[in-house]
Amino acid sequence: MTDFDVVVVGAGVTGLTIANRLHAAGRSVLVLEARDRVGGRLLTEDIEGVRLEVGGQWVSPDQTALLALLDELGLEMYSRYRAGESVYIGADGVRRTFEGEQFPVPAHTESEMERLTKELDRLAGQMDPLSPWEHPDADELDRISFATWLAQQTEDAEARDNIGLYIGPAMLTKPAHSFSALSAVLMAASAGGFSHLVDADFILDRRVVGGLQRVPLALAARLPEGTVHLSEAVTRIEWDEAGGTVFTERAGYSGRKIVMAVPPTLVSRVRYVPALPPVQAQMRQHISFGLVVKLHITYDTPFWRERGLSGTAFSPYALVHEAYDNTNEDIDGETRGTLVGFVSDVKADRILALTPEDRRRAVLESLAAYYGPQALTPVHYYESPWMADEWTVGAFGTSFDIGSLTRYGPHLRQEVGPLSFASSDIAGLGFQHVDGAIRMGEAIASRYL
Repeated sequence: MTDFDVVVVGAGVTGLTIANRLHAAGRSVLVLEARDRVGGRLLTEDIEGVRLEVGGQWVSPDQTALLALLDELGLEMYSRYRAGESVYIGADGVRRTFEGEQFPVPAHTESEMERLTKELDRLAGQMDPLSPWEHPDADELDRISFATWLAQQTEDAEARDNIGLYIGPAMLTKPAHSFSALSAVLMAASAGGFSHLVDADFILDRRVVGGLQRVPLALAARLPEGTVHLSEAVTRIEWDEAGGTVFTERAGYSGRKIVMAVPPTLVSRVRYVPALPPVQAQMRQHISFGLVVKLHITYDTPFWRERGLSGTAFSPYALVHEAYDNTNEDIDGETRGTLVGFVSDVKADRILALTPEDRRRAVLESLAAYYGPQALTPVHYYESPWMADEWTVGAFGTSFDIGSLTRYGPHLRQEVGPLSFASSDIAGLGFQHVDGAIRMGEAIASRYL
């Protein structure tokens, strides 16, 4: 049995950030990863000759921890294509094009959307995203769903549907009736305000040349050989106040500190001896992943550009609720164009019940409503498989059910003996993003050092 200063469970960005900082400070570190690769929910793959960012991919200007790490690693970025008009399909089913942030909706709906945005910005401005349960209205906001809060704010259904789209299907990937208004405010506060979430040009600003998975790959490459063990799932952790031993099917590894750098849903997949305190076990029964099907659809050319379209499309009423031009950086004479789109929550339930052929047909018909009949004939079609991934089973991140953020939130980052917990799912700023993963990793490393 080998002894380490710290044993990290999970080779995503959080775990690898911790390992890098501790190794640089002279500590002995081991990283155990159940998957056969590093990166967690970041994955860039070449599929049938098309490079796809299967997991997370975008970088926004407020993600300063990620920007600093990209600079440290020497990774370059490029801007998302956004020239031209965007497309919106409203409650009346009519396709309209527009420029800027504001959807082409009736004047009253536009006014209500602006008012709701200001109110959510106000609420987010009162929140420290590391402690949302301390918000002055936390108890009230956590006991009603976001859908109920929206209904209390306005009678304009299209305004409610559009504001709900940004946080429900688009971010938490859950229906707006299934999470609290406090969780919605947290999502806004973690991005620096709701106004950032509604600005696609801000929140989806740039991409990393070669794919965002280059971040964890570069972090892993800086560690000594043998530091990261792949395909080694943790099954049991025995612990006391002095330290613990982490067991896999291959061996046991002892550490003075142990970090569970995995989503909260995976913390409970491990047996603890002694068991975690009741509040820790109960808490994780009230946290779940959302559900989204991320679509990568490639065409001979980015034909929408020829029609003066940016590739950006939205509709809370369409099967594919949002889509963007996701064409890779201009290298090696690439002439193809790729769209990325998303089908979320109950709509994802519906299409996952279809055969692959029927699902593909439904998705392409939804895209054709945005872009025209050329969208029906791609050269490559791919669906990210996170909903079926053994070590994720959902996307993009986890969130609490109604009433649970105030009840359990203060325990999220609480240490249990030698055990610490960290992932983007429990971040403040950068919640559910790589930026938050880095912040959590840095916080744990600083605490240990």
